[in-house]
Amino acid sequence: MKKRFSIIFQTIVFTLSFLVSIPMSAQEILDLKHCLEIGLKQNYDIRIVRNEQKISDNNYTTGNAGYLPTIDLSAGYSGTLNNIEQKSAATGETVKNNGIDNQTLNAGVNLNWTVFDGFQIQAKYEKLKELKQMGELNTRLAIEDFISGLTSEYYNYVRQNIRLANLKYAVSLSKERVRIVEARYNIGSMSRLDLQQARVDFNTDSSNLIKQQEVLYSSRITLNQLMALDNVSQMLLVADSVIIPDKTLQETDLSEKTMLYNSLLLISEKNKRISELDYKAVKSRNFPYLKLNAGYGYTQNMYEMGTYDRQKTMGLNYGITLGFNIFDGFNRKREQKNATLQIQNQELQYKQIELGLKANLANIWMAYENNLDLLNLEKENLETARENYDIAIERYKLGELSGIELREAQNSLLEAEERLLLASYNTKLCEISLMQISGQITGYLE
Repeated sequence: MKKRFSIIFQTIVFTLSFLVSIPMSAQEILDLKHCLEIGLKQNYDIRIVRNEQKISDNNYTTGNAGYLPTIDLSAGYSGTLNNIEQKSAATGETVKNNGIDNQTLNAGVNLNWTVFDGFQIQAKYEKLKELKQMGELNTRLAIEDFISGLTSEYYNYVRQNIRLANLKYAVSLSKERVRIVEARYNIGSMSRLDLQQARVDFNTDSSNLIKQQEVLYSSRITLNQLMALDNVSQMLLVADSVIIPDKTLQETDLSEKTMLYNSLLLISEKNKRISELDYKAVKSRNFPYLKLNAGYGYTQNMYEMGTYDRQKTMGLNYGITLGFNIFDGFNRKREQKNATLQIQNQELQYKQIELGLKANLANIWMAYENNLDLLNLEKENLETARENYDIAIERYKLGELSGIELREAQNSLLEAEERLLLASYNTKLCEISLMQISGQITGYLE
């Protein structure tokens, strides 16, 4: 039985050391900034949103707004093939001509230019400018969301590594307990029940350690996926071995920056401005419009019968059009009312987002402060749990403490480590959320 137990333990230790230590020895150590730089360069969502921003940039031109004229070059060829029957009114004589082929060849250059259309062109150009800035804000929002997600997963990976170390320590404590019990069992000072219970607890800790490997592996896959690495299962060595939240954040400063720099609020403001420009474009239909056109063309006609067998025309044509829509079925008035309502909706949406941000900031700030308090408390609890376990193991070696009581002290130590780790991680998540909502999350790149 002892031999079998020893083989199982050696197999577990060898497997874990192979999965963790050997592949990581040749890996580059990555800190958070490096992971973010890789992700921002390679992540597919970020690359897509950047291309969409380029589209908005390309659309912001005077030609797209309608400031510039259009010039068309055209050419054409046509023909007719007819059977003609002509009857003279004077003599009654009938003349028939079959298969008369007449042909026309033309080519020309035409210019059309809307000089004035009630300021609609100006409104469209301003809208294209706002859409360009909207594209930049959408890119910024996507980058902020990405940094938030990757940073959270990075610290989750650190957390799972720390938890793995804690569970390894728990296994080592259980192994020491098994060694003590085996030695006492061999000399008859402990029962077989004590030995079996020690082995059960050791196997439980070993099982938890193996399960933690799976959790760590899943976090590594997620982190690699966010960085868009080809080999999503490749090993990672991160520079951080502890989670240290920023304790210097100030609620007043965060509140001011949220109202100034929050991306959702800035995007809502742009939507309101775009609605105002849409109203301006609709209102421009109350004014007359002025259009110019000019062209230069060449036309050649070829006849099979008649006085002339060929006619060529070459020359310039030009014109000016001044117009005003008098009545359009009240559509103009309807569209202006709808545009006004849309402006009101955007103003309401802005206020709704502003209120939501204030509420989120207040909730996250409360969670941040509470987790800071928990962090300090759990640090004290961990110190106490370590002292308790040190006392318990010494008493256990002297035979003054039962295995169940030692196990309780060991579990209390592991739970204290887990609570401290969870408090550190939750405080970090609150910090990340506060940095994102206040528009400062790109600071993790510095």
